[in-house]
Amino acid sequence: MKPIRTFILAFTFSLVSVGLTGQTEIKSWEQLRQRPYPQWFKDAKLGVFIHWGLYSVPSYGGRESYGEWFLLGLKNKQPGRVEFVKKNYGENFSYRDFASIFKAELFDPNEWADIFKASGAGYIVLVSKHHDGYCLWPSRYAPGWNTVETGPHRDIVGELKKAVEAKGLRFGLYYSLPEWGHPLHDWYSSPNDSIAPYVEQHMIPQFKELVENYRPSLIFSDGEWFNSAEQWHARELISWYYDLVGSDAIVNDRWGHGADIGFITPEYSSGGLQTNRPWAEVRGLGRSFGLNRNEKLSAYMTSDELIRLFIRTVANGGGLIINVGPAADGQIPLLQQERLVDLGKWIAANKEAIYGAEKYILTGQEKPVVLERTDARIHFDWVRNTPGQPISVDQFTATWTGFIKADKTDTYTFSLEADDGAKLFINNKLLIDRWETRNEGTDSEAMRSRKADSIAASIKLKKDEFVPIRVEYHEEHQNASVSLSWQSKQLPKEVVPQSNLFTQADLPQGDGLKAAYRSLKQYLAYTQKGGNLYAIAFEWPDDDLVLNIPKPDNDVNITLLGNNKNLPWHYEYNQLHIDVSSIKPSEIIGTAAWTFKLENYLKK
Repeated sequence: MKPIRTFILAFTFSLVSVGLTGQTEIKSWEQLRQRPYPQWFKDAKLGVFIHWGLYSVPSYGGRESYGEWFLLGLKNKQPGRVEFVKKNYGENFSYRDFASIFKAELFDPNEWADIFKASGAGYIVLVSKHHDGYCLWPSRYAPGWNTVETGPHRDIVGELKKAVEAKGLRFGLYYSLPEWGHPLHDWYSSPNDSIAPYVEQHMIPQFKELVENYRPSLIFSDGEWFNSAEQWHARELISWYYDLVGSDAIVNDRWGHGADIGFITPEYSSGGLQTNRPWAEVRGLGRSFGLNRNEKLSAYMTSDELIRLFIRTVANGGGLIINVGPAADGQIPLLQQERLVDLGKWIAANKEAIYGAEKYILTGQEKPVVLERTDARIHFDWVRNTPGQPISVDQFTATWTGFIKADKTDTYTFSLEADDGAKLFINNKLLIDRWETRNEGTDSEAMRSRKADSIAASIKLKKDEFVPIRVEYHEEHQNASVSLSWQSKQLPKEVVPQSNLFTQADLPQGDGLKAAYRSLKQYLAYTQKGGNLYAIAFEWPDDDLVLNIPKPDNDVNITLLGNNKNLPWHYEYNQLHIDVSSIKPSEIIGTAAWTFKLENYLKK
């Protein structure tokens, strides 16, 4: 691969750093952490992420992969992406060649701003530079590798900033600290501790150029995980940024080991983080941030699922940064537009329970749910998905039961691989215990590469004998996978096939194992604001809505937002019962969630 660019730049540091606008005192971590978070971010609740760049040209990857990580796939000679390039662009085509194809001929920043405004978002976060180093502004530190000198020949950052701020939205920027293929430090290839020349001669001056020129209200840094905050000079950069932009400025939490600062950014979680710091769930509408044309419709959240996820984040005291991945031509896919607009319609009808709302002492109510089915074998990599509705994506269990029958008498070595934990019982005896939860890292590390742990143990099985088998599994947080394999002297290692697994003894052929998945499902969320309590139901309660909350005063009025009827209520057995039978089906608007307002419930 050709070098992305060359640089000649000197950069010096001291306790007082010379920035682009003068001198900035480098504050201590404690000083930075004591700085108040801006109220606008706490109130906004919803942001829109935008992943758009050269990776949007191929917009391709595995169905659970990130489209924007296309370059790393080529560098690592990943067969799927390498063959995709050869087949569609030619043998000698390189990633740099995408720059001449990235035209953005349909990009209209005002149209984007209209869509984001309609979504109900309070801010946007544009990827100004991803890990490939390609810049969406005319960076002098990326000559020939930006959207002004190549491709669109437009300042994407500047044009979008002007458009969204004209709509009253806050403007934020994502910036990747490292880069793949940079001559000073090739991220994922160069030794992690060799990053200093890259940081001092390229990253810091480019970061300051970006922030000085566009002055975003929010900085979302990323790619920090192999290095410390001191190696990234994070205190200097954050101090300088805060001094430049002022009290409205906010940063996220991805600044390297030891930083422990900024709003927290969990990825692809269930939206239930418990923390005293501001936070925002970060995810795509599908499984990728950058557009991945290999995704299927089932990978995308429905509008109702998006709305409920958003409500959960608000009820838990956080917010949501939902991503769109425009195509290379600059059009946001219509399905993504529809999801945003549907979310915006719900927010518009229920905004008094959302904007500026705070967490109540009870964030919601849950109920146990079960999914039963027959699984052909135990070999799953759910990554960040649910095993199936109505099971949650986190904190679920699974149990597989039935019989195993060997084709030959032999000693079989079983391997059980799991993230988070699993146990294997054969003939009612515990053979493998891998139950302990693995260390998943921080809340903002969901997408880092990890492998599930594996433990092996052996047992003798007789030919054609039906032996009871049970596998138990639990998932706690983020990635989820489990796999059961076997091998013997006569059999190479393989996932135990369906032909050797039976739901009942003496079946003529293997049909798999009985599976039972269990989790809790949230069906109600609470928020509070201005002395009012809001109960947001994910299921229409028919005649009686039951809330597990303390008894209200007798003069509390209860209504359904969008409907002016005062609803009768009574309190018994420590539960509030709201009679909704007077609301006609024609008066029930929407399908995702309904907000009941308990006026002055908290004013006692």
